Amino acid sequence: MKLIIVSGLSGSGKSVALNTLEDLGYYCIDNLPASLLGALAPELNQPDVNFDKVAVGIDARNLPKSLEAFSSILDQLHAQGIETEIIFLTSATDTLIKRFSESRRRHPLSNDGVSLADAIDNEKRVLEAMAQRSDLSIDTTKTTIHQLRDLIRQRVARHTEAQLSLLFESFGFKHGNPTDADFVFDARCLPNPHWKTELRPLTGRDAAVIKFLESDSHVIEFYQNLCAFFGKWISRFEADNRSYLTIAIGCTGGQHRSVYLAEKLAKHFSESYPDVATRHRELP
Repeated sequence: MKLIIVSGLSGSGKSVALNTLEDLGYYCIDNLPASLLGALAPELNQPDVNFDKVAVGIDARNLPKSLEAFSSILDQLHAQGIETEIIFLTSATDTLIKRFSESRRRHPLSNDGVSLADAIDNEKRVLEAMAQRSDLSIDTTKTTIHQLRDLIRQRVARHTEAQLSLLFESFGFKHGNPTDADFVFDARCLPNPHWKTELRPLTGRDAAVIKFLESDSHVIEFYQNLCAFFGKWISRFEADNRSYLTIAIGCTGGQHRSVYLAEKLAKHFSESYPDVATRHRELP
């Protein structure tokens, strides 16, 4: 049985993630007390039960003692031979405040004496142990519902126990650094197509931009160095039983250089790894 634990900050998209997993054939349970994980997993792992894929939502509505004991509960599951993965969703505080204001919902940790911002900060502390043990962290600050669904499908549906899921993500530094990446590389030292008027409205996927970038030896060297680095070290992450690896490439606006490199790296490593995806944070 494969058990996926979905957790994260309220308003970050946990319900969307669970609904997507349900569409993918997972038996889903929302707001499960963490203390019941130890009893649930063996119950659903019996030979006469057909639940081979299970997903549970665990969040800050749990009793504090249950969340404090989460790491030991997870260790017990591993000792029982239960394969687990933790997907942790997060988002910027101002984005969460905006989402709660628009939906007019109450944060589970807020009350008359606790402001929404303080409730979000408290929730981050309460869920810190889960965040640290997560296999896949997703920052939904700049992600729409549809993009989150696609991301879950890309990274979870195609992922198997024997494969490492690789994501090459482009982003723009002027829009903020990604918080869910394992590696972040800065491509702003490379020539910028933005300063070519005819290239400005295009992206790193377009032939004219690709031709412009590949005419510069520094771009080629930058790409080759990244290929050499990850060609050597991805296998070490696999040997360390990593399930997911997110590699972010940034440029100023996240439109040209970073998109080009993410696409080219994904194409290169898809020849060796079957589970490779791309995400362009700043593109529609």
